[in-house]
Amino acid sequence: MTVERYIRIMAGFFVMLSLALGIEASPIFVSPWFLAFTAFVGFNLFQSGITGFCPPGFLLKKLGVPEGGACSTK
Repeated sequence: MTVERYIRIMAGFFVMLSLALGIEASPIFVSPWFLAFTAFVGFNLFQSGITGFCPPGFLLKKLGVPEGGACSTK
C-alpha cells in the first residue's frame, strides 16, 4: 500500500469513529466534543487538497511506506 491509501484509510476511520463517539443517537456515545475531532480531520483533508502537504505523510514515509500520488512529503 502507498502513503496515499494509508492516509485515506486513517482519515475515514477517524471520521467514522469520532462521529460514533460524538453523536448522541450512537450506542457508543461519549461526548459531543468528539465532533471537534471530526472537524479537525476534515480541515486537514481540506488543506491537504489545496496545498498538497499532508502532515501524516512524513511519519509514514519515515516508516518506509512507498509514496502515492496525492500526498506530498516535501
